[in-house]
Amino acid sequence: MEFRHLVQHARTHSQRRSPETGRRLAAGQSPTALFITCADSRIQPAAITGAEPGSLFELRTAGNVIPAFSPHSASSEMATIEFAVVQLRVAEIVVCGHSHCGAVNALHSGRPALDHLPTMLRWLATHAPFRTGTPTDGLRAEGMEHVLAQVRALEDYPFVRDRLDAGDLRVHGWFYDIESGGVSAFAADRFQPL
Repeated sequence: MEFRHLVQHARTHSQRRSPETGRRLAAGQSPTALFITCADSRIQPAAITGAEPGSLFELRTAGNVIPAFSPHSASSEMATIEFAVVQLRVAEIVVCGHSHCGAVNALHSGRPALDHLPTMLRWLATHAPFRTGTPTDGLRAEGMEHVLAQVRALEDYPFVRDRLDAGDLRVHGWFYDIESGGVSAFAADRFQPL
């Protein structure tokens, strides 16, 4: 798709949206879920979930990495999670990884794969462990393992833990297969098709 097409679509966007939708969205937001996923351009949360505008509060990071909580530091990711959980009081959080993920590949291929991307290298080295071994085709097993590690990191955030313990927040680990378009969710100790 050429950029020109994106510009044309943006020019006509307001003509395709009803005035009622605009008024509803302008009145404020009350999303159902925080959807944390990779910044990969092949991942489209609204297309995957069928969410209407206002339904998903999105956080996109390289490799859907969730930094470890630290009471003495702040990051855009931690601030976004806090806002969704504490201010917006989302009832659900989805951490969605995917197949063919460049960040997961780098984590399993080793640091030299990122020598030309020093900022990415620092981001991953700070927030996700590098592993040894040969990545599998499509990085499905590695990607699923990575999702679970991010879910565990998220559950260590005190304001997330408080709401989980109160029973008014649920955290889900999802995996999106780029080739098939299928989505799996972690349940009963394994990823299963939704």
